[in-house]
Amino acid sequence: MKAVGYQQSLPIDNNQALLDIEIAEPTLQADDILVAVYGLSVNPVDTKIRQRKQPQAGEFGVLGWDVAGVVIGVGDNVMDFKEGDEVWYAGAVDRAGANAQYHVVDARLVSRKPHSLNFAQAAAMPLTFLTAWELLFERLALTADTTGSLLITGAAGGVGSALIQLAKQLTKLTVIATASRPESQQWVRDLGADLVINHHQSLAPQLAQHGLTGVDYVASLTHTDQHFTSLTELIMPQGKLALIDDPSELLDIRLLKQKSISLHWEFMFTRSMFNTADAYIQGLILQQVAELTDAGILKTTLSEHLGPLTAANLRLAHSLLESHQVIGKLVLDGFNAPD
Repeated sequence: MKAVGYQQSLPIDNNQALLDIEIAEPTLQADDILVAVYGLSVNPVDTKIRQRKQPQAGEFGVLGWDVAGVVIGVGDNVMDFKEGDEVWYAGAVDRAGANAQYHVVDARLVSRKPHSLNFAQAAAMPLTFLTAWELLFERLALTADTTGSLLITGAAGGVGSALIQLAKQLTKLTVIATASRPESQQWVRDLGADLVINHHQSLAPQLAQHGLTGVDYVASLTHTDQHFTSLTELIMPQGKLALIDDPSELLDIRLLKQKSISLHWEFMFTRSMFNTADAYIQGLILQQVAELTDAGILKTTLSEHLGPLTAANLRLAHSLLESHQVIGKLVLDGFNAPD
């Protein structure tokens, strides 16, 4: 089958960093479904794995963990899906990715995609909305009645775009987003952020200009090591800090002690990597997100459609992500997408 993969961890400006290839079709296991990939999006995890994890000699690594497609086969143990179902999912990072013609995925991690979105629009959402949902409602334990304030740093990216919508629509929080460029600031306002400040400037004085002395919750999505000290100063006593990035420097968690601030790390692939008993919850979360999308409460975070899946287009997507300037999500058409 057709795919885009890599054999060496190379800089993305190298034409060999991602290649158009032919590989064997995946094997369907009893708990899996086989999906014809129609739409897919690109996430920072793709670039990190390409940079850090080189395949075995002579083998290709295939990336991609954001999919919208059509079921073309079901495993013996699968009862919830049938051939022809339109589905979406983020899958499992320890299995082959979906930058390919066909893809297999554990059926527990899947739901039917929103009827109101096309495949490209749908492909923008699964990984980031799963991350945002787990961060808000599992790590931070927020509820529909939660009040107070939530600060989201780096809010114009994929996860931030999902966090703003979920927090605004499903809680009573005041949502404060950080963004540094006029276009990214407008993006987060359009998604519903109540207040927008610049993370390239000192945060506390900007909040003070709006009458805020601190925040109750923080979702730190990027450069946590750079902002950690100022965030701990901003968080109210007994507040909560959640992060998703990979700080390059050690965090001094002693700064959290006096205020009894709790620290939460969110990694969307934990359930699938460790085959947890509650892995099926990710399918349920996606089903709820699909229903909220069809109801007009949530919207796709697709910001740029880069055309069909080719090595050249995927290299462009990785290059844009590595620039750290991407707003929302980058999406490509899969090999099975209609003309």
